[in-house]
Amino acid sequence: MENSKPEMSKDILENCPHCGHKLSPWQQVLLSVDRVLTCKNCWYRIILDVPVKPEPDSPDKNKKTKG
Repeated sequence: MENSKPEMSKDILENCPHCGHKLSPWQQVLLSVDRVLTCKNCWYRIILDVPVKPEPDSPDKNKKTKG
């Protein structure tokens, strides 16, 4: 069996984008899960964009009205 570790996402920030303060490993985990974190150094709110998936078409939208 291979020794595999779960890989962290590449988009996790290591530093606050506002003040450059290093985020703790726990803060990085919180940011990867919640996608929102407040920097404890400068109180800047870090919000990561979540990719928006297109909604599947509902059956009502596919119906054509006769008229």
